[in-house]
Amino acid sequence: MKAIIKNSIITILLGTIILSLAFISCQRSNPQRGETTLTVGATPVPHAMLLNYIRDDMAAKGITLRVVEFTDFVQPNMALLAGDLDANFFQHTPYLNTNAEWSSRMIPAFGVHIEPFGLYSTRHGNINDLPNGASIAIPNDPSNGGRALLLLQSYGLITLREGVGLTATTKDIVNNPRNFRFRELEAALLPRSLADVDAATINGNFALQAGFNPLEDSLIIEGPESPYVNIVATIRGNEQNPAILVLKEVLLSDKVRDFIYSNWSNGSVVPVF
Repeated sequence: MKAIIKNSIITILLGTIILSLAFISCQRSNPQRGETTLTVGATPVPHAMLLNYIRDDMAAKGITLRVVEFTDFVQPNMALLAGDLDANFFQHTPYLNTNAEWSSRMIPAFGVHIEPFGLYSTRHGNINDLPNGASIAIPNDPSNGGRALLLLQSYGLITLREGVGLTATTKDIVNNPRNFRFRELEAALLPRSLADVDAATINGNFALQAGFNPLEDSLIIEGPESPYVNIVATIRGNEQNPAILVLKEVLLSDKVRDFIYSNWSNGSVVPVF
């Protein structure tokens, strides 16, 4: 009899533990109950600005949005892979695809905006003023380096090997009539390189952080046909996570579109929704 009572007590205790765990799991996964925290890594401008702008809207839907800021293009992906983030918002798909581990383990959840890529100079006020043999700094990562060269080609400044695509490198230049000399630097350092070069191709977010007005200050700039849409990325299989879907709903809203047009009326940030 004692054995039966003991087994019954154990069964009841196990059942209570299982129900408690199920309840806790339900609390964590139910964004409407207010127990979900979504941690998103982002570069400061405009990504973190947009995320901080919707923080209250996310809270109203039961999700605490935690924004972690990064100042480079590598650490946000490393942090996501390490499990320190639920998602990140700073990159475009061509950049994500430059690393086999990133592209195999991470996935674009949705696109948000384009930041037109431009060529800037503190020495010259017009593209035609660039001298023969001018030094031009470009990003040293494959996707943005290729993006820089494609921009220069679109204005007839260089010619790339036919069919080279988005991952072009300086080795793919087949015609360089003005004998430009290229320096490859980390993207975040390009604004600071302007004192040492004739011009630099700079990502839109870093140009904004450096105080540039892309439409007014760039010598040349990408058009609306750019394939470099900035995305929210997450671990594969997590793109349908309820919290990620709520982030998509809130971030791709009329309110955010109006915020973008209001704060970047110069066309330096263009929504794609």
